[in-house]
Amino acid sequence: MIDVESAGAARLLAVRDEDPQREWDALGPWWPERYPGVIGIRDRRAGGAWLAVDPARRRLAVLLNRADLQELPAERAVSRGTLALESVSGHSPAGTPPMHGFNLLEVGPEGARVLSWDGVEVRETPVAPGTHMIAHDDLDDPATPRIDMWLPRFRALGPAAESDDWAADWTGLLAQTAELSPDDDRAIIRDNRPHGYPTQSLLYATASLTADGVEVRDHTLPTPAHWG
Repeated sequence: MIDVESAGAARLLAVRDEDPQREWDALGPWWPERYPGVIGIRDRRAGGAWLAVDPARRRLAVLLNRADLQELPAERAVSRGTLALESVSGHSPAGTPPMHGFNLLEVGPEGARVLSWDGVEVRETPVAPGTHMIAHDDLDDPATPRIDMWLPRFRALGPAAESDDWAADWTGLLAQTAELSPDDDRAIIRDNRPHGYPTQSLLYATASLTADGVEVRDHTLPTPAHWG
């Protein structure tokens, strides 16, 4: 979920699905030499990040996997874990990256956008002011069951900037979504194993970027694919 107030001002709620056997490190400055000042949630196996923030630049990036329209051999595929780190450092993907498909949400002083790579082209989708949701297809895609069900309810909460505690409002609604079975296609807190993937929801993060600065917090779920 992302709520854009204006260029350079946005609030975000991101849920991470991953194989529970794949270890990660909580939000921290894990790349002091290559990416000084950048903090993120690090994947220990590949060394990259699915969420990264540069507070000094007021930039944030979140990576989501996306289906391919290509057959890229495993030995040629480059890890997508560098994308968020490079993005907040000012280097967005372009051309034909030798990677499997992705959606990369970028938020910065100039605004917010999604860069989507499907193996054929990198497409840019500006994120207009308002509340939006993205998963593994297009921004606000009504064909995605969880977006179709929950985006209207998040929008009904009103602009995040006008809330006394937007993060509590959003995580409260996230808790309500978890009343669905985690293998339900409409679920946000998910168990993807019945759908043929080893991933489960493991953690979520909230972030705000405004003229006053950047605040990011991560929260590990007590049990994979379950709210509590």
